[in-house]
Amino acid sequence: MTVLKELEVALEARSYQIEIGTGLLEQCGEKIAPLVKGRQAAVVTDSNVGPLYSAMVQKSLEQQGFVVTVVTIPAGESSKSWQQAEQILTVLLEHRFHRDSCVIALGGGVVGDLAGFVASVYQRGIAFVQIPTSLLAQVDSSVGGKVAVNHALGKNMIGAFYQPRLVLIDLDTLQTLEQRHWQNGLAEVVKYGVIYDAEFFRYLQQHTAAILQRDLQAAAEIIANCCRLKAEVVALDEREGGVRAKLNYGHTIGHGLELAGHYQGYLHGEAVAVGMVLAARYAAQKGMCDAEVETEVAALLRQFMLPTKADAALALTEVMDSMMLDKKVQDGKLVFILPEALGRVKIIKDVSQEEIAALLQKEFEV
Repeated sequence: MTVLKELEVALEARSYQIEIGTGLLEQCGEKIAPLVKGRQAAVVTDSNVGPLYSAMVQKSLEQQGFVVTVVTIPAGESSKSWQQAEQILTVLLEHRFHRDSCVIALGGGVVGDLAGFVASVYQRGIAFVQIPTSLLAQVDSSVGGKVAVNHALGKNMIGAFYQPRLVLIDLDTLQTLEQRHWQNGLAEVVKYGVIYDAEFFRYLQQHTAAILQRDLQAAAEIIANCCRLKAEVVALDEREGGVRAKLNYGHTIGHGLELAGHYQGYLHGEAVAVGMVLAARYAAQKGMCDAEVETEVAALLRQFMLPTKADAALALTEVMDSMMLDKKVQDGKLVFILPEALGRVKIIKDVSQEEIAALLQKEFEV
């Protein structure tokens, strides 16, 4: 086991560590045991990750005296549902989990969000640990305490803010990640450079080859930077009353594209990539930033083999309707995070639906 980076999310009594390294799965029981009172653990995983890593995690936990129940859900966004949450809650009840028990999320963002939501509502909240295995989850969704399930009418509409006790990021898990899912996570990596750190954006531009090849040091660097930036934001604004909303750059359009495609087309990061490009274009049209911002963002995303144009097969009306159902809408008005320059964005409320529709209309012209 090698811990390469260690960070803290500073939230007073709810503070927790993020550990980034190799061989951490084999030692997870030793790291989790001091953080929870009981010795009953539910490991929530999915049909892709479970066969690879659940036995290793279970063994490590059992060596520390845990009684382990592994719950495996079908892989994919469709599992992030109230129905799937209810099934996991039923398992916890059947196994008589108590308030001092814990839930461990072993998987990507869907598993983390779902398991965290279950932990937040079971007996009004039990201990929760994140072991993210996808790049997207490691750089974004596992940190910060947003947990949720989707609804047919909107993404992440049923959820809570519920912080984990620990985030363990084992870089070894990235070696089994499909290339498309690696690229999917890189969209959120680029996002951090655009919203907060122009120097980090330049680092990404200069190290694209190493990053695409999953070089260990490059992976550790980008994950640690993203976690550091998110930890700083969450410490300032845990419940998204202000500055944390900037993390939603690219997500207003991105979530609309995901929902309009019924989660069957774009992966989350792919949709966000398109949303980032279009938000930069809109900002340039409004005179908020130079057109070069869109050019640089789009070029870097393309280098990471991510889409930068909306799928013309989607219906504009469905995308717009889906955007209006997003939880970021305030008083019936669209809210956008728009770049002023690389490394700096601004929260803009009351964005014109007509202007966004016109922006999107050009994307759907074949």
